[in-house]
Amino acid sequence: MMNKMGLFIIIVIVGVFAVLIMTNQSPKTNNKQTLDELPKIKITPETMVTEIANPITETGKGKISKGIIKTNKGGIELDFYINDAPNTISNFVKKAETGFYKNLTFHRIEDWVAQGGDPSGNGTGGGSMSVEFNTKPFIVGSLGIASRGDGKVQNDAQFFITKKDSPHLNGSYTNFGIVTKGMDVVNKLEIGDKILEITIY
Repeated sequence: MMNKMGLFIIIVIVGVFAVLIMTNQSPKTNNKQTLDELPKIKITPETMVTEIANPITETGKGKISKGIIKTNKGGIELDFYINDAPNTISNFVKKAETGFYKNLTFHRIEDWVAQGGDPSGNGTGGGSMSVEFNTKPFIVGSLGIASRGDGKVQNDAQFFITKKDSPHLNGSYTNFGIVTKGMDVVNKLEIGDKILEITIY
């Protein structure tokens, strides 16, 4: 009788220990701990407005950072300074994607600059928009926007490419990109040469 009672007690104790061990090994679900481990993303009204107001970083075609000006003399490849002149680039990209620049001409060619994109074709056309100065220096191949140089407004259509280093433009004109390939084409341009298309990618 005593042996049976002792065996029963041992079985009960072993069972209790088994239940305790299984309970301790079961996965714990702690919602607070799980949420704390997630990366914290701070979203403010300001950042949301920036993303909406600055569509240059992403369009239906994806990230924008490059373009090609196709002319009757050849192609001119560009890199945009998307962090330095986002509004200027956004305007340029929209015009390019809607075909605004197709068949417009280069109306000004000098030993240091080639300028085009004027809808009037003579340097008097285009609207106005706010300037967007930055610290990018105007060097060979810099992509700039025509302006009165008054620090307030710039043309919304006419752009130029510098054929020589042009430090006199620094801080007075918006510098929004650089030619990465095709300076030989830029140097061949003559007054009246056509912009066949500007492709953005």
